[in-house]
Amino acid sequence: MVQYLLIKCVHSFTLLFGILRFRIPKFWVLLFITLLLFTLDARAARLAIVIDDFGYRVYNENKILQMPAAISIAVLPDSPYGREMAQKAYKQGREVLIHLPMAPMSKQPLEKNTLHPAMSSKEVENIIHDAIKKVPHAIGVNNHMGSAMTSNLAGMKKVMNALSQYRLYFLDSVTIGNTQVAKASMGTPVQVLRRNIFLDDVQTEAEVLHQLNRAITLARKQGSAIAIGHPYPTTIRALQQGLATLPDDIELVTPSMLLNHSLTSKQNNSQISPLTKQKCMKSAEIKSVTVLESKLDYFRIVGETLVPSVIVDVLNQGLEKLQNSTSKQEKRHSTGHLRPQKDKIRENKTDAHKKMSVCPDF
Repeated sequence: MVQYLLIKCVHSFTLLFGILRFRIPKFWVLLFITLLLFTLDARAARLAIVIDDFGYRVYNENKILQMPAAISIAVLPDSPYGREMAQKAYKQGREVLIHLPMAPMSKQPLEKNTLHPAMSSKEVENIIHDAIKKVPHAIGVNNHMGSAMTSNLAGMKKVMNALSQYRLYFLDSVTIGNTQVAKASMGTPVQVLRRNIFLDDVQTEAEVLHQLNRAITLARKQGSAIAIGHPYPTTIRALQQGLATLPDDIELVTPSMLLNHSLTSKQNNSQISPLTKQKCMKSAEIKSVTVLESKLDYFRIVGETLVPSVIVDVLNQGLEKLQNSTSKQEKRHSTGHLRPQKDKIRENKTDAHKKMSVCPDF
């Protein structure tokens, strides 16, 4: 991991110094970098939308299932149509979560098998195991209500310990401010996500659209955001309208796409032999060279769009000189017949692709 990061840093600094070496006026350098960062940042805004309470309103839920497949659903385990809707969503390539009932602070009608803080670890395990069987294809869990449960550290530790037996993430719906979900997950393999926006606390189309716009703004600001809604008629109409005019710089994603997938690789890293690790590190180095070439191409494309042609010419000269220098260094270290650099990188990329199944993300 450290070696790979060092390689990436060296390439980045080499590129930067290669550009600055030509003594371009600071104004143009700063403008170029600022506009480049703005362009990259504009592509990074990701929005995940989860619709809760699936399994009771088939007509409304089918309207949700007509929306983009990136819209995920959370299914109540003991609902009459939960299994059917989970199967249907899965066939669409949609992400399915278990909408696990948890005790609220307030007194109100509860779902069957609602988790309470006072339950034993075994009771919690049995309910979660049963819920997994009732909601096929689920890869995540989020809480239905649950302010009393999620604010109780001991209770949530029982939940996280039970979930540790399965490959499920936990999306905290954040129904209470002092939620203990993240703290309870520490020391377990369960990854936790956190809801940012509730779309339909106020059930009007105007308010749902307002909250959707808040989620978009937040995604732009911090790179990603998660919004939760429900299969209400007003929510459906608002989403139909809002998703049809979703800005180009917003990418709809599933919650699992916002997870730190490198954690899974680290857990499996200890099972990989030293020889395989060594080969994987070499593969990482090869990938970094390929990334360097793609970055050079990207700088050229963006430069031609954003800065005057005089600056572009100077930058291109610097980038080509840097690329030629990199090629010569690699040739010095190689032996035998030298093939063209492009063919070498293409071959290395193929080798790296073959090793993807055994190599963790270093």
